[in-house]
Amino acid sequence: MILDKDLLSIQEAREKARKAHEAQLEFKHFTQEQVDKIIKAMANAGYEASERLAKMAHEESGFGKWEDKLIKNQFGTRNVYESIKNLRTVGIVGEEENGKVLKIAMPMGVVCALIPSTNPTSTAMYKALISLKGRNAIVASPHPRTSNCTAESLKILDEAAVNAGAPAGLIQCLSEATIDGTNALMKDKNIAIILATGSNPMVKAAYSAGKPAYGVGSGNVPAFIERTANYQKAVADIIYGTCFDNGTLCSSEQSMIVDEPIEEQVRDEVISQGGYFVTADEKKKLEKAVQTNFRINPEIVGKSSNFIANYAGFQVPENTRVLMADCFEVGKSEPLSMEKLSPVLAYYKVNGWLEGCHKCIDLLQFGGIGHTMVIHSNDQPIIMKFALEKPAFRVLVNTVGSMGAVGYTTALDASLTLGPGTWGGSIISDNVTAKHMINIKSLAFETNPVNEGKSVAQFDTQRAHGVKDLFMSEIEERLKARAGNLPLKDEYQYHLEKKTTNDHPKPKGITTFGKGISEEEILKIIDEFEEKVE
Repeated sequence: MILDKDLLSIQEAREKARKAHEAQLEFKHFTQEQVDKIIKAMANAGYEASERLAKMAHEESGFGKWEDKLIKNQFGTRNVYESIKNLRTVGIVGEEENGKVLKIAMPMGVVCALIPSTNPTSTAMYKALISLKGRNAIVASPHPRTSNCTAESLKILDEAAVNAGAPAGLIQCLSEATIDGTNALMKDKNIAIILATGSNPMVKAAYSAGKPAYGVGSGNVPAFIERTANYQKAVADIIYGTCFDNGTLCSSEQSMIVDEPIEEQVRDEVISQGGYFVTADEKKKLEKAVQTNFRINPEIVGKSSNFIANYAGFQVPENTRVLMADCFEVGKSEPLSMEKLSPVLAYYKVNGWLEGCHKCIDLLQFGGIGHTMVIHSNDQPIIMKFALEKPAFRVLVNTVGSMGAVGYTTALDASLTLGPGTWGGSIISDNVTAKHMINIKSLAFETNPVNEGKSVAQFDTQRAHGVKDLFMSEIEERLKARAGNLPLKDEYQYHLEKKTTNDHPKPKGITTFGKGISEEEILKIIDEFEEKVE
């Protein structure tokens, strides 16, 4: 009997979302120390398997270069881990107004993670790390083209997590990922939030699922070389960025805009570094090869410049790294001004930073609004003008665009999901990381009394004299105990005395749950820490 693949996918989505939810109900009680141990084990396991997974992803997808996918996998594990390892995601994570307001981290629940075929292993591992760091579970829906390598990467992290003490079932991956199955997963009652990385239709589907969602937009990243720039470094950075993994990162450079006084030097430098400027006839062939009805032709995504040239119908030197096309307009009349996700660059000449500014804005508005742009310059006032005026939430300076935006060559949060903000149709403009995968609860004391009366009005953290963190940890533990959040794997054996007069058993020597901390108890904690400091 042949079963319908869509029905199987829908059933699997429901089952895996349920299992993940059950595991997360246990995981949400883990301490920060338990969570961090698990995250470290996951990152180490993924890092160790980076090369095998890179080769697997390259073979399965046909995109990019496995050597660059190796770097992506290492980034998606070790770099991401280093960026979140000290982030508190359990208990009290902040304090404001001298203890009048405490910020308490709470998990979101089960994350539905949509994984793109362009980065099928690195994105999967990164999403698992940031999700579990916030005490969430995750169910991944891989792209059908790269389902095996995505599943393998998550299997490796899942085994590491369980061995480090995580509940079984926290990390799930669909094996039958169809459109209907993915839609069912996004809408499942057990899913709390959707983390969407991929094509615009996929992101739009995520936003239409009726769940909170973080989505990303297309890049179409322009890179401007201003006349004061170190043009040799600028050219090297731009070519490296657009050639890295054959352009499959959404933050890879798509256009080079050059200031007229240095245009001849830049052109010569491009050629010396492996750039090939196509002729007018070759440009027409390239335009037809790269896009179909102003959509990227999937046949050239992540392919080498030689492959794309042959596909388009012309020959280039064997050592060609990137195809360059002189362009003059932005929009449908100039097809190569769109995002290409391949080592193909539109090349513009402008006169002065102001004209360069307008060209960058046009390119961003044509297909990368809110995402990323790069400026190569040594003129600080001009750099600041670009930072203030360009419609991009990542304005990178004198660095590789593709790697700078994700936080590899810059101090930005290490991330493989880059929000374009409301300008690009997303609720988030940050690099999405673990801090975005937790809910924040506020404990707020009265600041403007309506009625007078003696009561606890704040947590006086200043009295702790240098042991604030220890004090807050102690308060946090007391709050957990009084709230009845039972620490995982503890046994609660109450030793009963004889029955009281009302026939109710009375616990002996056991903390009573359900009552708040009194002012006297808080002051006692403070005094105990003061004695330790003295």
